Amino acid sequence: MPFESLSERIQMSLRRITGRGKLNENDIDEMMKEVRLSLLEADVNYKVVKKFTADVKEKALGEKIMKSLTPGDMVVKVVHDELKALMGEEAVGVTYKVSGPSVFMLVGLQGAGKTTHCGKLANYLRKKDHKKPLLIAADIYRPAAINQLHTVGKQLGIEVFDMGTNHKVVDIVKNGINYAKEKGYDLVIIDTAGRLHIDEALMNELKELQDKAVEIYEDKNEKFGETLREPDEVLLTIDAMMGQDAINVITTFNEALKISGCILTKLDGDTRGGAALSIRYLTQIPIKFMGVGEKLDQLEVFHPDRMAGRILGMGDVVSLIEKATESVEEEEAMKMAEKMQKGRYDYDDFMKQIKWIKRMGSLKGLLSLIPGLGKQLKDLEIDDKQFSYIEAIIKSMTEEERKNPELLANSYSRRERLAKGAGRPYPEVNALTKRFENMKKQITSLAGMDEDKLNEQIARGQMPGGYSPKPKKGKGKGRGNFRI
Repeated sequence: MPFESLSERIQMSLRRITGRGKLNENDIDEMMKEVRLSLLEADVNYKVVKKFTADVKEKALGEKIMKSLTPGDMVVKVVHDELKALMGEEAVGVTYKVSGPSVFMLVGLQGAGKTTHCGKLANYLRKKDHKKPLLIAADIYRPAAINQLHTVGKQLGIEVFDMGTNHKVVDIVKNGINYAKEKGYDLVIIDTAGRLHIDEALMNELKELQDKAVEIYEDKNEKFGETLREPDEVLLTIDAMMGQDAINVITTFNEALKISGCILTKLDGDTRGGAALSIRYLTQIPIKFMGVGEKLDQLEVFHPDRMAGRILGMGDVVSLIEKATESVEEEEAMKMAEKMQKGRYDYDDFMKQIKWIKRMGSLKGLLSLIPGLGKQLKDLEIDDKQFSYIEAIIKSMTEEERKNPELLANSYSRRERLAKGAGRPYPEVNALTKRFENMKKQITSLAGMDEDKLNEQIARGQMPGGYSPKPKKGKGKGRGNFRI
């Protein structure tokens, strides 16, 4: 989960006041002291921390909040709103040309993930905005950069244009854009060279590259407005682990190139979060996308309000729904729902659901989007490889066994054969069949239950069939946390 340590510290600070019926200035001061330390430890710029804490304190001490029935909860809302404002209020999209291929340049230091994110961005915009993208390999200095882009393009089924390493970068880009126009591509994404540090040679080359991308559109038969005097998007890839140094990188690049937005990479680790909370306020440049994993489909639009909710442990149901919508065809979901309503559920259905979940991302990442589950997941070891083991077991079943789960439930010899066929221990196969039988009973119970009875059980905290999910009790620290 992005900013896990920061999120934990801030949530701990806010828990001291949440639910309390009365607050005074001393309570707010104590809370803000903890929040201030949390932000500084996360490498948030001190100017940002100073403004943020001052704004939160001023609003938290307002008469409307202090005299409300739930002042603690109101303060949490203030913190959420200020975090959202700090990161930019609303998501900022990309800009396309009205006609002809739109040109996006990805720039940044070496090692920030430009080449991979060229592919991720092309793949995302192809799905979301129905674009037909072309990747241009303009990094002729880093060993194997062109090969890497071709590998990414091949995995995604996206064409890569290159002219090797013996041509000038500006000529490669010029020919690449002309090729895109001839072949009907409506989006060009240029993978530029990076350096281990900012230097004059890098900036001069990027400026020349930017100018050349503009000149190509100065056709005798076409007239373009001043808004097209530069590439439609110049996106700077920034490593989320850079902390405050990210501000210096952004400022230097922006002075030379007029950056239109940032792509924050490597947010799948426990990054300190300083960059995300400082960039917009100090540079006025929006974070447009964030990389949340190594896979080529793990790129998301940066939504300040949703990120604020994640940091405060409020979850992100909207993103969860979007992931489900992207990963599951509506027709498939309807067929599955109709089948389950009739009380029918087999291992083929189970396998299909596992594939849906895998498309959506890591299980721990998905669970962290559910409100209230974030802090429960901290000490859990959720291994996504378990899905592969389950798939191996199901694939070792005969078609008859998948369609009739009771055959396995009633036969030791069948389960033993499965264990050998899948290369998994017998207890693992046995546990899977038992869990599956419990799931099937719950689904059958749900199918035969009217709406009033269902709502009554949910209100009592029970699942269909009388099952009541309760956390296992532990000892000492973390007692009562859920375990998987």
